Formats: sequence, structure tokens, C-alpha cells
Amino acid sequence: MLEHDVIIVGGGLAGCRAAVEIARTDPSLNVALVAKTHPIRSHSVAAQGGMAAALKNVDSGDSWEAHAFDTVKGSDYLADQDAVAILAQEAPDVVIDLEHMGVLFSRLPDGRIAQRAFGGHSHNRTCYAADKTGHAILHELVNNLRRYGVQVYQEWYVMRLILESGEVKGVVMFNLLDGHLEVLRAKAVMFATGGYGRVYNTTSNDYASTGDGLAMTALAGLPLEDMEFVQFHPTGLYPVGVLISEAVRGEGAYLINSDGDRFMKNYAPSRMELAPRDITSRAIAYEIRAGRGIHPDGSAGGPFVYLDLRHMGKDKIMSRVPFCWEEAHRLVGVDAVTQPIPIRPTNHYCMGGIPVNINGQVRSSGDHLVEGFFAAGETACVSVHGANRLGSNSLLECVVYGKRTGAAIAEYVQKRRLPTVDEQSYIQQAQKEIQTLIEQPGKYRINQVRQAFQDCMTEHCGVFRTAELMAAGWDKVTELQEQYSDILLDDKGNCWNTELVEALELKSLMVVGKTILASAMNRQESRGAHFCEDYPQRDDVNFLQHTMAYYSPAGIDIKYRPVVINMFEPKERKY
Repeated sequence: MLEHDVIIVGGGLAGCRAAVEIARTDPSLNVALVAKTHPIRSHSVAAQGGMAAALKNVDSGDSWEAHAFDTVKGSDYLADQDAVAILAQEAPDVVIDLEHMGVLFSRLPDGRIAQRAFGGHSHNRTCYAADKTGHAILHELVNNLRRYGVQVYQEWYVMRLILESGEVKGVVMFNLLDGHLEVLRAKAVMFATGGYGRVYNTTSNDYASTGDGLAMTALAGLPLEDMEFVQFHPTGLYPVGVLISEAVRGEGAYLINSDGDRFMKNYAPSRMELAPRDITSRAIAYEIRAGRGIHPDGSAGGPFVYLDLRHMGKDKIMSRVPFCWEEAHRLVGVDAVTQPIPIRPTNHYCMGGIPVNINGQVRSSGDHLVEGFFAAGETACVSVHGANRLGSNSLLECVVYGKRTGAAIAEYVQKRRLPTVDEQSYIQQAQKEIQTLIEQPGKYRINQVRQAFQDCMTEHCGVFRTAELMAAGWDKVTELQEQYSDILLDDKGNCWNTELVEALELKSLMVVGKTILASAMNRQESRGAHFCEDYPQRDDVNFLQHTMAYYSPAGIDIKYRPVVINMFEPKERKY
């Protein structure tokens, strides 16, 4: 049995930043990081736009209080305001810390870190590295893993969280290369496994974003928080779904419909293209619904609208948003200097996740914590995003709460012993699950079931929702979940069996998808990214509270916990 003081599952920004903080705090601790990809292949590397911080480099009127208010208002008042205050207050320091690690932020002419406008923010506070910010940050953090001697188990798939009598003791994992199973025990386990974009059929997320950490947590009997709040990014490149960063609109791009109108003036006149993402995504969907979308031949009534950069000029496009130009040109043959880019909303981010307190310790309920278990980043819900995340706050959350959770773990494990774990029992259970999948005769292909599931979630729990639509979706996903025990794997081997990994990921997707649907069906209001046409208004009397969803094969139990409101009283959200 392998053992470490701390195990971090997930090699993206939150996991890497936590590992670095633990090693900095106490270099004697034995820290391991487990990732199903190489850490550099984590989805954090795809983050483009930047990270918000009230540095005041281009706007002397900015403040952490203004950043906190914008975040709470953007969340439709569902964010916990104590957590938001920490996020905004610590933002400038973590940016400077990253700079000192070697992150190559874009600069102003005088050498200070540049800052740009972003949707929902009242000041130009987003620090960036062109439109490759996640790439720039993650590379430096991974280099620091080497520097601090963190052991990396790359290309290992974690199958199970070991939770016994309210205490997390480790994980069960297998090596993708040869199928070798191992139990890792530790004094503390941290999940930083990212989001679940592959629940939907069109997403900006990579193929590894299958919600594994969320599913393992749910299957261990712990709750997931606010899972109904699914962010659809307004500008997914049509038809591939790849992200065109909000940085492009921050630099001045327009959204136009088939009439050539900048239609955001009808939805958010004060902010236009820089309205929060939920409002902008719904506006685009409304335009397409109303017949003002565009066909590939340029005629009206099509499935997308245009993102227009042409007025920005070649120099600005190539210096400020080069990756955007490159993606549009490579994937759909559009030269953004001379042609508008076809876009429509694409699944992008999960506001909900594993419920944690402000030190990253996982909650088993509204009042109780789980011993030995922590989480941070997109997989966690602390909740700084509430019902809708503002752009450039996700990288910030990963770094602020990755660092904070790492510091909390370093202190927590000082008074902990390595737990006792029955290794053979867990190995045998994992072997049985793998053998069952490999040997079952089956009649459904993984892709067939997965595609039907993704299509169902997109149709029944997307940008617009109704009670009838979601109820039909629940029946459909339940039916598809029953097909899981009848899938067929062609690859029966141990060596790099990607089909086996896809089968395990499909189980995760189904657990997460059903939890999203159940949480959405129970929230009878519209708030942030959850827009239910049967209940188009926000209902603070009944639903100004966090959803806590407990998964079981028999059904999903929904409870609620209060929102922390200690700075800004909820009011109507206008832009």
C-alpha cells in the first residue's frame, strides 16, 4: 500500500497551487499529486481571459470591496459573502506571488501588469497573459512541483474515495499504462478534479472533464451543492463548441445578429457585450429563437450569431487575442481580421460542486465537516460564484482557495496519524468492477449511450428549462443509466485501455447529470444560470439558499442550507 501525508487528486491550478503551498509551509511533509493526465494537460491550461484583482494599475478607483460587490451581484446574490470577501481581498497578493514565481503577465508600457475589462466587472481589473493566461500560470506551478519535490502520479485514474465512519482515509486508483491497482492512504485527501463539461454535448471543456471527483464524492454518500447552476459561455465557436474568450469582448468585439444589430442594447444597455455570462447567453439564445440567428450562407434564421472583431484592426487582434484568431482560423476557416466569427452558447463551467468551508474542508451537511477531506477549484463549492460566475474569477478562485486550502491542510495533518485501511478489500472491489465491465456481454457501445445522455442533458437541462422538459429528461436519463450495465467493451486488455477509462467516466457523467437535473427540478425560480420559464422571477423568500443534493441509486434527496449575507443585501439585478 502506498502512503503519503497528503494526496491531491487533480493536476490543474487548484491542485498544483495547494501542493506548492503545503510544501512551502512544511517542507518535511510527503505530498503526492495524482492526475489522470499529465498535469500540463489539465483543463486549466485552456483558460484564456485572465484573473481579476483590484491592483488599480489602470483604474485607481477600483477596490476589493467593488470587486466583492460585482461578484455577489453577478452571483444573483447566492454567493457566500464571507468567501467572496476573502477572494477579493487576497486577489492582488496572489497575482503578485504568481508574478514572482515567473508567470509572464502582459504589461503596460511602464512595466506594470496590464488589466482589461471583463463581463460583470465595474472596473478594468482582469490581469492576463494575452489570451493564454491559464497556460502561463499552470506551467509555472508545475515547474514548482518539481522544485518542491512533490511526487506526481501522472496518468493514474482514481476510481474511489475511501470514506469510513465519517473519515476520509485515501483513494483507490489504477495506472492507465498497465491497469495496475493501488490503494493510497493519507492523513488528508484533497480533490481538485475540475468540472463536468462532458455531461453536455457541446462544451468548451476538454475530454477529461467528466466530473469524476464530484461523482466519487456523491457515491460516498456526501452531498453536492448548487449543481443546478450550470454556466453556458456566450461565445462558443460554432459548430465545434471551443471557447472564444470573453477577453475578446473585453477588448471591444461586438455581438451582432442577422440584421447586423448589436442586440445586447436590448438586454443589458449599460454593459452591452460585457454583461454577465448568464444574461449574455440567454440574449443570444433569444435572438436565435426569434429567427435573428444566422445560417452558414449568411441568411437569417440560423443557429448562431456573429462575434465581430473587424473594427478592432489586425494589430490589436494579433497582439491582444492571438489565440482567438488562431482557433477560428484553424477550426472553421474564418479570418477574424476580415470576417465575423460564428458563435453560440456552449457549456463552460459548474458553479456548484463539493461543499466546502472557507478553509477547503468538505461538508457532510450544512453543519458538519468530513475528517481528512478537502477540495478546491471548480470541483468545489465554497461558494464564491453562487448562481453565476463572473469571467476571470475562476482562475482567481483556483489560486486563492488552492493556496488557502493547502495552508489549512499543512496545519491539519500535523496532529493526524496515517489511518488504517484494509487494502485487499478495496483492491478486490476495484478488480471486480473492472472485470465486470470488461467481461459483460453487452449490446450498447459506450459512445452510443454517452451521446444519447449528453444530448438529453443539453435538450432537457440547458440554457432554458421548464418543469415538463426536466421531468421528461429525468425519465430519459434514468432509462439510459439502466443501459450502463449492458455496455460492451471491445478492449479486454490491461495496456492503456482507454475504453475502460471511458466506461468509468460515463458512470461519473451519469451520477453528475442526474444530480444536476434533480437540483434544477426542485428550484422553482429563475436565478443566475438557472432559468426556468415556469418560474421566470427570482424568489428570495423560498430559494435564497444553497441546494444540498444527496445521491443514491434509489433517488436524490434535496436539502438546503442558508446563504452567508454579511455585506450586501440582495436587490434586483440590473445591468
